[in-house]
Amino acid sequence: MFGDLFEEECSRVSYNQHGKGKTRLKTKALEPPAPREFTKLSGIGNQGGTCYLNSLLQTLHFTPEFREALFSLGPEELGSLEDKDKPDAKVRIIPLQLQRLFAQLLLLDQEAASTADLTDSFGWSSDEEMRQHDVQELNRILFSALETSLVGTSGHDLINRLYHGTIVNQIVCKECKNVSEKQEDFLDLTVAVKNVSGLEEALWNTYVEEEVFDCDNLYHCGTCDRLVKAAKSAKLRNLPPFLTVSLLRFNFDFVKCERYKETSCYTFPLRINLKPFCEQSELDDLEYMYDLFSVIIHKGGCYGGHYHVYIKDVDHLGNWQFQEEKSKPDLNLKDLESEGEIDDPLMILKAILLQEESNLIPVDQLGQKLLKKIGISWNKKYRKQHGPLRKFLQLHSQLFLLSSDGSTVSLLKNCVLQAEFSFQRNDPQVFKTLTSESPGLNDRTSCPHWFDINDSKVQPIKEKDIEQQFQGRESAYMLFYRKSQLQRPPEARANPRYRVPCHLLNEMDAANIELQRKRAEYDSTNNEFELRLHVGPHYHFLNGALHPVSQTESVWDLSFDKRKTLGDLRQSVFQLLDFWEGDMVLSTAKCLPAGLHVYQTLDGDDLTLCEIEIADEEDIFVWNGVEVGGIQIPTGSDCEPLLLNVLHLATSSEGEKCQQLTESPQVFPSNAEVGSVFTALAIPVGAIFLSSTECTNEGWTAIPQEDWRKTFREQGLTNGSFVLIQDSSNSNNSLLTKQGEWITTVNETNWIQVKNLCQSESEEELVKIPATANTVVFDIRIKAIKELKLMKELAENSCLRPIDRDGKLLCPVPDHCTLKETELRIESSLGLCPGKAPTSSQLFLFFAVGSHIQPGTEMEIIVEETITVRDCLKIMLEKLGLPGDSWHLRKTDWCYEAGEPLHEEDATLKELMIYSGDTLLLIEGKLPPPGFLKVPIWWYQPHGCAGPWRSHQDQTNGPPPQGGVWGASATQGAPGDTYAEASLSYLGDIEISDDATLAELKSQAMTLPSVSEFFIPSPAFLRAWTVESKRPSRLLRINQQQLREYKLGRRTEICLEPLQKEENLGPQDVLLRIQRRLPGERAYGPPVDLVWDTALGWTASTLQRRVADCCSLPVEKIEIAKYFPEKFEWLPVSSWSQQTTKRKKKKKQENLQGAPYYLKDGDTIGIKNLLVEDDGDFSTDRDDAGKEKQKQLALGGRKSQEVLRGQSSSVVSGAELPGRPQRPEASLSIHVGSFR
Repeated sequence: MFGDLFEEECSRVSYNQHGKGKTRLKTKALEPPAPREFTKLSGIGNQGGTCYLNSLLQTLHFTPEFREALFSLGPEELGSLEDKDKPDAKVRIIPLQLQRLFAQLLLLDQEAASTADLTDSFGWSSDEEMRQHDVQELNRILFSALETSLVGTSGHDLINRLYHGTIVNQIVCKECKNVSEKQEDFLDLTVAVKNVSGLEEALWNTYVEEEVFDCDNLYHCGTCDRLVKAAKSAKLRNLPPFLTVSLLRFNFDFVKCERYKETSCYTFPLRINLKPFCEQSELDDLEYMYDLFSVIIHKGGCYGGHYHVYIKDVDHLGNWQFQEEKSKPDLNLKDLESEGEIDDPLMILKAILLQEESNLIPVDQLGQKLLKKIGISWNKKYRKQHGPLRKFLQLHSQLFLLSSDGSTVSLLKNCVLQAEFSFQRNDPQVFKTLTSESPGLNDRTSCPHWFDINDSKVQPIKEKDIEQQFQGRESAYMLFYRKSQLQRPPEARANPRYRVPCHLLNEMDAANIELQRKRAEYDSTNNEFELRLHVGPHYHFLNGALHPVSQTESVWDLSFDKRKTLGDLRQSVFQLLDFWEGDMVLSTAKCLPAGLHVYQTLDGDDLTLCEIEIADEEDIFVWNGVEVGGIQIPTGSDCEPLLLNVLHLATSSEGEKCQQLTESPQVFPSNAEVGSVFTALAIPVGAIFLSSTECTNEGWTAIPQEDWRKTFREQGLTNGSFVLIQDSSNSNNSLLTKQGEWITTVNETNWIQVKNLCQSESEEELVKIPATANTVVFDIRIKAIKELKLMKELAENSCLRPIDRDGKLLCPVPDHCTLKETELRIESSLGLCPGKAPTSSQLFLFFAVGSHIQPGTEMEIIVEETITVRDCLKIMLEKLGLPGDSWHLRKTDWCYEAGEPLHEEDATLKELMIYSGDTLLLIEGKLPPPGFLKVPIWWYQPHGCAGPWRSHQDQTNGPPPQGGVWGASATQGAPGDTYAEASLSYLGDIEISDDATLAELKSQAMTLPSVSEFFIPSPAFLRAWTVESKRPSRLLRINQQQLREYKLGRRTEICLEPLQKEENLGPQDVLLRIQRRLPGERAYGPPVDLVWDTALGWTASTLQRRVADCCSLPVEKIEIAKYFPEKFEWLPVSSWSQQTTKRKKKKKQENLQGAPYYLKDGDTIGIKNLLVEDDGDFSTDRDDAGKEKQKQLALGGRKSQEVLRGQSSSVVSGAELPGRPQRPEASLSIHVGSFR
């Protein structure tokens, strides 16, 4: 409602008087995507684990024939993305998103394109985007999805035409010469790497050498009708225009029983002649020649790693150039030395950057080149005088342009021209050498242009660099060849707009214009400061500080570009204050509790505001530099005024001391002696006690008389500290804590326990079968039947089922598998049960009714994996005897509760990745329509405070009318018991489209009957959180963002928190709850919301400074800790650096987002004032009680588990607690609609 009320456009110079007009609220601008680097090529951003996808997409993008064939399919065949949500529209989303991505890679001026829309069209969730997969598997699945998507269009044969080839396998009878052949299509050639020297040898072994059938290995000839000698061979019958070769680098060691990566040397040529491997060999050799144009590289091992790709730029779309091929060779720095300019770092750095292409170079390389040129490093030569190199470059932003992440630097264009003109004027010979061409540069355009594309980074490489990928942990994994006869038209050379459809050209042109606008706005916003001008003639000096005479005339707001100089600022202030007469001095100032204090006079009119270290929202005092109102004022940090609270015994009218303390605020300079407090109060000398918090019976520190000559600053006093003059003091107590540890051990034996669960009677109920990891399940079952002395008929109609630690029977294990393949441990318990195990095409499923599985209510069923969800539901309902069609199925999640519903009722269980052993829940009620979410809404009232949102009726003693309340329990924890904890009250469910915005969800939630009990002015006064484990989890911060962009999922629950005022959090703002520890007590004060801007980094020091500013305490006098409510523990937050080995000297930079803090929105931060108590204990009495209760629950749980295990060893019943069956690793899949 009020979201855009306070937005203002950024102007060059703007001002307003304080108190006149509305308050300025500075909004943080989102940084637009960075432009392309000097290669002029775009990378692809990594979504967390999509490097394999990025490498394959870049290969397809740099296959012009594939790209242009895809571009040739218009909206009349593929549909339009605007219609994708219409129910009757058949929109082929995957090829449309691929077209759009290729257009972005060609034309959009950004460093990296995003694949988020493409992966959404695949049907991938955020978990899928974080999971690593194999690029060879993706190549086949993506092409299959494209073929399905293009059915019925002119591009239906796109994949077949460009990539499919044919192999023929032949067996020739040596007797009758009869030829038996079988033809196979291939999408890629899979070749061996182990014990093979290279690609040619692997192809020779497969397609030239013959396998002979003789001796004991004869072939049955159908013509001869007997076993005869024969020869088997394979040949390439039809070659595609583009040949894909997959290298089998991952193998299995059957001795060690583990996977490994083959890292031996494996060569492959840049050009290969496939004629020796083809069936038809009468054509010219040029018909069989293929050129390498892409190498996908895998770095790492068989369980993880990283992909990047070497690509040949066939159309010369990028800028391919190297250091030795620059058109500006080394400048003769000896000439600079002779002129004494070697001491000027600006001259040296400009000279180095002039030798770089586009004057762009990484900052680290700049330091190395400086060392190489002048023979001494920056730190030894310039750091003492000019500071670190990066800071020096930032301070000279009028000459140097640093990238947004500070990794690269370049000269501004106007500085390049000025520098070249200066060199040409001072030394024409040097400039002539500078601009002459390097040898071999004219041959550059004829060289192959290769690039290393590593996600968003693109770097030029040489053709010889490919040899480095023959072997090692970082080595070639997929090879892509193109026919040498394929020629590109001249108009496609260096023309990224070639064959791009008009609608995509228009979209990219508009997007580039918008990007330029956003970058200009961001540059203007990022370089604009807000300054507060305090006009000296409108101030007077009183009680040690400056105070305004007139609030409306004394303070002026000024917006100013930080790249301008102090002289420009002074001129703007002169224009603004047209009444000013005489000299004008600008000084930095700060508003303190005692009043305004002046610190440092600003000098150097030719320096920029950055160089004189003026900060945003700085206070500037404008005066004559001498006096204010005829009084000479003290300046500087040494005499900073402190506002102290002085307590002493009151004096009666007769001059006698009363037994009553009186408190009076007094201002003292920081450098004043503590003993001056007696002079200020005009009282005789006595005893002095200090405290940094409110006066209580505890927390006072006595000051010895010999320390009275120390200053207030030396005693650590700050604004708001208390000074007590009396004759006695109290002492502090310290708290100590103790910690403990415990360990357990596990033993293993070599047998499997089998329990008789068949109906047949037996003398034995339990037997132990000796087994190893390689024992086959069938052998164990047969031995168990014999030792149990059961009927032989059970050998054909029985199965073994694992028994978990709670006594539950799990899914039957296949007979043909070993114990290791079934992931069964030695000493496991198996049940011998009647009935056959499911076949490889069947699924064994558990199912139950309701969202929570009750002991003994699970049922079992065996169905075909090709059955649909609808038919499976019908079978389950019939087996349960339940009528009606208002039911749906849900999976169980990792904690064995109701998970995601199975929405696609016509999809098969195999397509939805349902596996044997899974548990499905039958939930009553129909699912919401596709594209809609059913969201439970909770009311979140933090700290148990009613606030202004309660109704006139008192609801603090009862839940909202809708019902359930999740109150704080011991399992949730709390920082202290002084204030009540938060609770979640259920309001109701809403059905809403995933196209709706967060603001629309809040508005719809306000219509629930339970919300009418509260007074909410507008949705902007509500803060939304997702709910996990019965407490707020993730903060949803952008009101205008669509719900689908949050990727909430269909099980997401949301809680709404009332706010006192509207909130507009930026993308780098983190919302924390801070609580100050009460002195002398094991408890905390009420929580307060703290917004922390992490633009300067997620470091402990920046957080400590922010907390100290909020609490008006010195940063060195506080200690903070994060609270972990599930453990009832506090973890102190301090600056740290990871321990390093001798080999790795670099320290890992601290980041509170990572271990061990994992800081996020909503976390509680405890604050301890070290001036009051300096022990390291943050815990409370409630924490001690919570830990003790957890300990008792853990002991009770272990005892109950031992009882259950004892019961399960004797009797296996259906009433045991549910266990979690193990499931295989999720496979890669792409969901495609039906277009047939």
